[in-house]
Amino acid sequence: MQNPHLLTAILCGLSLTSCKVGPDYEVPTNDELQIPKEFVEVEDPAFSSGAADLTNWWVIFDDPILTKLIESASSDNRDLRIAVSRVKEARARTDVIRSQWAPQVGVSAGYELANDTFTNFDTLGRSTAGIGASWELDVFGRIARQVESAEAQYQAAEEDRRDVQVALYAEVARAYLSVRTIQGQLKAAENNIESQRETLRLTQIRLENGIATALDQAQAKQVLASSLAELPPLRISLSREMNTISILVGTHPQQMHTDLSEPQPIPMPPEDVTVDVPAQVLRQRPDVRASERRLAAQTAEVGVATADLYPSFSLEGNFGFDEPNGGNLFDSGNRGFAIGPAFRWDVYNGGRLRSQIDVQDARLEQSLLRYENTILSALEEVETSMTAFTEQRKRLTAILEVAEESRTTLRLATLLYKDGLANFQQVLDAQRQTLLSERQVAKARGLSSQNLVSLYRALGGGWDTSEVAEEEPLAPAGEESEPQPGQ
Repeated sequence: MQNPHLLTAILCGLSLTSCKVGPDYEVPTNDELQIPKEFVEVEDPAFSSGAADLTNWWVIFDDPILTKLIESASSDNRDLRIAVSRVKEARARTDVIRSQWAPQVGVSAGYELANDTFTNFDTLGRSTAGIGASWELDVFGRIARQVESAEAQYQAAEEDRRDVQVALYAEVARAYLSVRTIQGQLKAAENNIESQRETLRLTQIRLENGIATALDQAQAKQVLASSLAELPPLRISLSREMNTISILVGTHPQQMHTDLSEPQPIPMPPEDVTVDVPAQVLRQRPDVRASERRLAAQTAEVGVATADLYPSFSLEGNFGFDEPNGGNLFDSGNRGFAIGPAFRWDVYNGGRLRSQIDVQDARLEQSLLRYENTILSALEEVETSMTAFTEQRKRLTAILEVAEESRTTLRLATLLYKDGLANFQQVLDAQRQTLLSERQVAKARGLSSQNLVSLYRALGGGWDTSEVAEEEPLAPAGEESEPQPGQ
């Protein structure tokens, strides 16, 4: 072509109507992913089907201390703040790639002294100054596909932040409920120790009056000592959980020990729990959403590799001054410029580009399999959590009955022993069973609440789905506002 201006105009036109080679991403449908319509039916009147708002699920426990701890974690937890920083990094990386669409302009200047020692010419100073520019015309969509990939990776980073948030809130609640559970176990143990001390005192009185044996007294002391030995492990576990909470909320352990040292009742689950349909649950879970976004990013990477098969076009230009004799740099005679189109095409490369496409295709297959596996794991977690919550409620009911009967047995055995109608071994057995059942009650109450926390975590609770635009289930997340911890 003889007219470079005409060629330039044609290339600019191509850039405006450029195509994007490679596969266009489409969100896998629920039917393609074989997502069930409903979860396995669980026989529990506590469960009801319907849309559930899981944004602030912890308020169902009606515990101001728990709410305060989660609010502190949302602003001060280090892992969550790291996740927020990663979102910022991903957004900045997207902006870096977007910048390839814009012309690249650079400025240069220089000055040097030169002397010809062979002809004894005088030393002269050479001055240069100029502006250079280049603009890649994205005719085949290489840059566009790179931007697609970067944007999807940024959205995946945002979902990773939400996933950290979901896990953080659930872990804070679990640790807090564990603190209250251990405190309940300690209270049960201490109450039984007081009862055992009273039994020991009674045994000593009866021994002094000749109506009990030294064996009865020794056994009473043995049971009391055994109960006292169970207190230190509980206190160690209590301290460990308090220290765990201090890390989660970003404060010092001493402060947490002060705030939680006063025992409080174990917060119990509500009578009714709403569980949405599987497709909506998967839309709520950030890990599933993140995996879907990475699948989209990898699809775009196939397009990037495919674009390398085609030529790349650009406009190149420069304008500057060059004064080799030490004169005035900006004289009109020292001025020069150049502008024109350029292209590069890797015609032969030994199959490298085709192999690179194969690499990206294999990675795309892996991304799809990881996405499908994430969905399967999410459904498994919800099903398991629902069953665990239901069965633990049944177990708690049974243990409460056991505890009630154990207390009755201990009361009757003690009365009969005082009246000489029962031997001391029956009293000791009743005491052991009472201590065991009381501790089991506290533990079962705590597990019942903790299992509900696990269910809400499996459902992806802890963030507001209104943060993103209304989409079909499993559709890619839209562009977000500046992320904040606990958003």
